[in-house]
Amino acid sequence: MVGFDTSCYNSYPLMAYDLEAIETELKKRLPYKNKWFRKQNDHWDDETKFIYKINTWDELIAQIAATWKANDFEKEPYFYYAINRWYNFWSAQAIEQIITDMPGLAANPNPVQDHYDFKWLGEPFDHKTSVFPKGFGYDYAFAKAHPVQLITWFYNEQSKGQRYHLNNRLFVVVYDKNGDHYKLKSEIKLLREAIETHMKDRTPGQTYTVNLETGKETKADIIWVTR
Repeated sequence: MVGFDTSCYNSYPLMAYDLEAIETELKKRLPYKNKWFRKQNDHWDDETKFIYKINTWDELIAQIAATWKANDFEKEPYFYYAINRWYNFWSAQAIEQIITDMPGLAANPNPVQDHYDFKWLGEPFDHKTSVFPKGFGYDYAFAKAHPVQLITWFYNEQSKGQRYHLNNRLFVVVYDKNGDHYKLKSEIKLLREAIETHMKDRTPGQTYTVNLETGKETKADIIWVTR
């Protein structure tokens, strides 16, 4: 075991994660291809919910093998769905710890039920780490210059699954000039540097306001992580 918490995803961990250990384990996913086979959905999320409690790559692979054999799942699609969810989840947990370790930010002890991950100077925010999207239709330079347009695109294109909502959100967007954007999710040190630089002395009042539904204003911000 590598020393980071294994509590259920419905409750925020009571102890701090070992961020170096998370980075080491996440990087074991990188030799494999970057593909999903299917869009994320509630059914396959339920079939891979063990990813919330497994904190090492070797344990993950063993559990994937046992589960697909027991259920006669198609091996390769199931394998990639599970490792991608595990990779994204543990990267997100590390990022949320980095965020909530900063002054003025506090973790939500029940984020799934309450639909926010942390409070920022008292205001609830969700967090989402995303690779720079091919489907956006514009390049990196345009996105940097038009953050509201990208933020709106993210909200409109989000999964319609269990955690769909239009509430305040902090987007961490990873961009690699070589196109391997997803690999930056494992670069915990780089993520920490970008997050701390962006969030220092920033307040919710300095975020962007978007109108996504009648009668409601949503606050959102983007932290860019580039290499």
